[in-house]
Amino acid sequence: MIARVEPLTTTRRVHGPFDYKLPVAPVDVGSIVRIPFGRQRLTGVVTELATASELPPERLVAPTAVGPDAVPPELVDLALWMAEEYCSTRARALALVLPPPGRPRTELWGLADRPAGEGERLTDGQARVLARLPGPAGADLAALRRLEARGLVRIEPRVRRRAPLTHAEPDRAVALTPEQAAALAKVQAPGEHLLHGVTGSGKTEVYLRAAERTLAAGRGVIVLVPEIALTPQTVARFRARFGDTVALLHSSLSEGERYDEWLRLRRGEARVAVGPRSAVFAPVADLGLVVVDEEHDPAYKHEGDPRYDARLVARRRAAYTGATVVFGTATPRPESWHGLDRVTLSARVDGARLPPVEVRDMRGHHHPLHPDTQAALAAVAGEGGKAIVLLNRRGWSNFLTCRSCGHVWTCPNCDVALVMHRAERAIACHHCGHREGVPSRCAACGSTAVARHGAGTERLEDELAGSLGVEVFRLDADTAAPKDAIGRLLRRFRAAPSGLLVGTQLVAKGHDFPDVTLGVVVDADQTLRFPDFRAEERTFALVAQLAGRAGRGGRAGRVIVQTLSPDASAIVHAARHDAPGFLAEELGRREALRYPPYADLVRVVCVADAARTARAAADAVAAGVEVVLRAPEAARAASSGLAPAVSAAGGPPSSLTEILGPAPLFRLRNRERVQLVVRTGARAAAVAAVGTAVERAARDKRFHRVAFSVDVDPQ
Repeated sequence: MIARVEPLTTTRRVHGPFDYKLPVAPVDVGSIVRIPFGRQRLTGVVTELATASELPPERLVAPTAVGPDAVPPELVDLALWMAEEYCSTRARALALVLPPPGRPRTELWGLADRPAGEGERLTDGQARVLARLPGPAGADLAALRRLEARGLVRIEPRVRRRAPLTHAEPDRAVALTPEQAAALAKVQAPGEHLLHGVTGSGKTEVYLRAAERTLAAGRGVIVLVPEIALTPQTVARFRARFGDTVALLHSSLSEGERYDEWLRLRRGEARVAVGPRSAVFAPVADLGLVVVDEEHDPAYKHEGDPRYDARLVARRRAAYTGATVVFGTATPRPESWHGLDRVTLSARVDGARLPPVEVRDMRGHHHPLHPDTQAALAAVAGEGGKAIVLLNRRGWSNFLTCRSCGHVWTCPNCDVALVMHRAERAIACHHCGHREGVPSRCAACGSTAVARHGAGTERLEDELAGSLGVEVFRLDADTAAPKDAIGRLLRRFRAAPSGLLVGTQLVAKGHDFPDVTLGVVVDADQTLRFPDFRAEERTFALVAQLAGRAGRGGRAGRVIVQTLSPDASAIVHAARHDAPGFLAEELGRREALRYPPYADLVRVVCVADAARTARAAADAVAAGVEVVLRAPEAARAASSGLAPAVSAAGGPPSSLTEILGPAPLFRLRNRERVQLVVRTGARAAAVAAVGTAVERAARDKRFHRVAFSVDVDPQ
């Protein structure tokens, strides 16, 4: 027998697996080993055990070490599938499923072995030490050693768990409404289900009951949330219901906490994994249920390589064990609405109506807030209430210009305008992090007439605090940077008797504040101006999700939506709380334009120091995709004596697939970028063609300094 090992390298130019002798220590699929690899020593993962190698036995060497932890074979298979599905490398995909770095934390414990005999005299200190046993040795280790020498105490090492701190909340199991009970019965059935419930309809309780039944059947559960810090109620409710059988997995934990939580799941001591997208790789044995809460959230798409979508990975992983998958949201994605079995919760559990939404036309208004909005916020502040204000733009001003010559302050590394942050006295790039001082005069003409344009959350916070005299809590990427900053801010807002929560889209993500009576969306159509076919979907979700934060807990609420496009379909449907109507219209538009779910997209970005090199690499990839897709037709044509067909657009001959581009992107981090997009009705063939074309281009010496990024299902 031999072990086939995938070395964990980052380059696309190394293709494993490689054959090694079996070491003395036992190994299996998923074992993590140290291997000699050329002149290096690398970490690798055993992906297969085979009976023979193509190399003679004398040329094989054995791994030098075998790690104490291993990846479950099911996750090895999942990683290898991800490498193919997302045109990545096996090594990069396997790195995602590895256990967190770390080792168990041990400490010495003292245990009383026998009581002291009548003739054995103890000092007062020794008696106190014996009285507190069993327990960690701590500062009493020297005294315990002396007692151990007398046969009174036994000292032994014990593993100490590093448990994450979580927000405590008592369990509030409630009787299900008839609609919830019907939904629970449906989502218990094997398969994939979309739980479409309006905000406040009790989706979390349905998740909890489904998890309870899954655990009772002896199977495991994974619960995915977009962001742990933004969904504290969901996490707290699972911990309250299931206690220590719940393990948390997320990047804000310390290295030791993550390792200990992973190990508890691997050993079966915990049976429920809760976390953001990476928790889809939790080592839960015999998986029976996967819950994807707020399934519409783009945070489920990973930005690194491989650019996996945790929603699709969840479906693939569930298929290994026949697990049920429940996707829950108030604002479903068109793809989910089109392709999944639907289960509906149409009413809030408290019987309250969804808050009325008032649309305010901002054409002709120059202040960030409409007069009606200002009056409504003043009324809430005067009554000692709470409101949430969403402005999906951080900073003080969007950009600066010179009134004399028109100069715009832009990033030297990226082709974007710099955003002003007044508290930091800086203008900054939100892409590369470049910062410089706020200018007092124009570098181009010397004028001191520097104009500030637009408003961000920082300016809105300042204006509201000054005009209303109420505490304002700001939640955006600037205030959320420190560890647990989001959780602390949300807890402060919840505990405050009154106040305003102002922020970017972070304020619309699944929060449950029963005393919020007013929601405001400023510049609601901002996302509509993005050149993205998902712009309408995102605008609808953002407005509808924020609208759902108001009027909970039995209190009446209202929502004000400010927009320059009051007749836009996404705004109109969101104001009506009409997800089915919006999705029907959106799906019709996408079918006509051949966008998902009626076609699949694969995006390739080539990044280089020079625009010419990036374009040449993109051209090579485009040509390679065309060649690979044409190959089967070319072979058939050759056998029949016919010439292969070529599409009029110059793309691949299949009417199911077309190549859009290459086209330049804006410069980012001082590197030039060129992209192409493959739109296809034959997903598997197109993904394989892109993967092959990118691999060939990456091995081309002309492009050795080019970075290739492949994004299947780009968001």
